Amino acid sequence: MKIYNKLSNTGFWMGGVITAMIAAAAVFAVMLQIEKNTLSDYEKGDVYIATESIPKGQTMTEENIGGYIEVQKADIKLIPETAVTDLAGLNGMTANYNIDRGALLTYGMFDSVSEATEGMEEPVIAGIKAEDVYQLAGGMLRAGDRIHIYGADDSGVVQLKWSNVYVQQVFSGSGAIIKSGDSETAAQRINVYIDKSEVEGFYTELKSGSLRVVKVCE
Repeated sequence: MKIYNKLSNTGFWMGGVITAMIAAAAVFAVMLQIEKNTLSDYEKGDVYIATESIPKGQTMTEENIGGYIEVQKADIKLIPETAVTDLAGLNGMTANYNIDRGALLTYGMFDSVSEATEGMEEPVIAGIKAEDVYQLAGGMLRAGDRIHIYGADDSGVVQLKWSNVYVQQVFSGSGAIIKSGDSETAAQRINVYIDKSEVEGFYTELKSGSLRVVKVCE
């Protein structure tokens, strides 16, 4: 009887140990899962932030992009799918509108040249020089603006000649480039994208002195 009781007690003890080990393993697995979920809640990813205000029409280049944008860490759950993930991908793109300092950048904030020249078979850049700023919407045009260009026919009737033309660059009367954030300097020369097939007609109209530009309000 003593031997039986001893074996019985030993088996009971061993069963308790095994049960405790199984319970401990289960608790450990649960704790690992909780830790994993907790860490995932704080998982970070790279985002690109505007460190300075980016004016509408400002073109991003290898030379200036570092002055406007820097990489930071953010909660991955807060990063939108359209967020900029490759800084090189912004090279040559222009801001669609004024981007505030501190904004998390997305690709929708920028336009590529292909979007500015959509529908053109062979896009080129053509220049317009105005004798008076009133010919260029009062001289307040900036890179990235869209404009309509009007001209008079032989009978003097003013007609729309080109619509929704993209302004590629803007210059003062002295030929200096006007920065997109400059709200004071009057533009007297602008570069625009047009199709090569329209160049002859464009400069013929320009030579006549009848062309007038109005800015598209957005």
